Amino acid sequence: MKTNDLHIELPSSKSISNRWLVLNHIAGYPFVLRNLSTADDTQLLQALLSQLRRGTSTHFHCHNAGTVARFLLALLAVTPGRWTLGGDERLQRRPFAPLIDTLRSMGCNIQCTGQEGFLPVQIEGYIPQRKMAEIDPSASSQFVSAMLLIGPLLPQGLTLTLTERPASRPYIDMTMSVLAQAGIETSVSPNRRVYRVGTLPQQGLKKHLAIAIERDWSSAAYVYAAAALLPAVRLRMPGLTVTGSTQGDKVTAQIFEHLGVQTREVRSPYRAGVRSITVQGTGNHENALEYNFIDCPDLLPAVLVTCAALGVRARLRGIKNLRLKESDRIEVLKQELEKLGARVAVTSTELRLAPCRLSPGQPISAHGDHRIAMAFGVLTLLYPDLVIEEPETVTKSFPDFWSQLDAIRKAASGIHQ
Repeated sequence: MKTNDLHIELPSSKSISNRWLVLNHIAGYPFVLRNLSTADDTQLLQALLSQLRRGTSTHFHCHNAGTVARFLLALLAVTPGRWTLGGDERLQRRPFAPLIDTLRSMGCNIQCTGQEGFLPVQIEGYIPQRKMAEIDPSASSQFVSAMLLIGPLLPQGLTLTLTERPASRPYIDMTMSVLAQAGIETSVSPNRRVYRVGTLPQQGLKKHLAIAIERDWSSAAYVYAAAALLPAVRLRMPGLTVTGSTQGDKVTAQIFEHLGVQTREVRSPYRAGVRSITVQGTGNHENALEYNFIDCPDLLPAVLVTCAALGVRARLRGIKNLRLKESDRIEVLKQELEKLGARVAVTSTELRLAPCRLSPGQPISAHGDHRIAMAFGVLTLLYPDLVIEEPETVTKSFPDFWSQLDAIRKAASGIHQ
């Protein structure tokens, strides 16, 4: 049996794209952003930043995009003017209180027009004179990133103290890396609780600096899942790197090693600095997996569904914040896996999956959540008749997911002919 080396085109990282878009707006657009994500969230943020720049409307509707809403809430709070910020019903149930409280403590005027601590809000933009602030990041690292990104606009910069352990700390590190790459002075205390961001340089930032956005490791998790289920297929992801990435979700490579997937990083012989990741399943995986997803919650759906398909016992911790995403991902994963015959037990701190043999029959609902659609979508490689409802939700982060999955399916079919 020969192997097949198939190139998979991953989207660019929407997390990195969104940070550069906000920083570019704040700095007066000195950067040339290349390989921006084409995901719905990034396109929405671009449109809303353009709306703010042009002054075409004072109402900002963020649909169900939590990152977009949190970044814009902080930005509008320090942008003179009167604004309203809202979103879809699901977004109005996601937490905003820690960010609102921190901005208010600095003197910003934010009024919740519905339930306190949630969208929608009315904002009277004001540039705070205070330099010091505290924030509770336990519900979302996006609160911290939102504050750090507006730090350069403040007259003395920003010193931000974290009062609790943050969720998804690598995303805070990503924000600090983007700020530093842009030429903003940054520092972090040894205990990683105090973050400092300087002001915009008086001479301005370097004009026309080209920024190339990395490929997305969160999306790569579904390619790894496919490799785990189809060991004969070798998959290459151009533009992805472990060694040079700022993305915390690069731990995908480590996690899926337990599920039988080998990773190799390849340097281009023709273009300096250009790398690819090649993955292939071995067909040999561990019988049980334990992992704490507190720093990489977006990976859990892909990992859990893969474990179910392979008959792997799983004990997954760090799950609390997964209830606060586009859906209640813990409840949704349990509900949809049980449709397939899996046995899932959930406590306040962990999710447990018993070894099982899946029996697809009922359609799988994505519950409006892109990561649920993609995690279960990979199962169609083994069960072609499995129906995924709301397949269009994948455009939130990986618009070409289904076409890339079809390419993997065809490659696997060619190998087994």
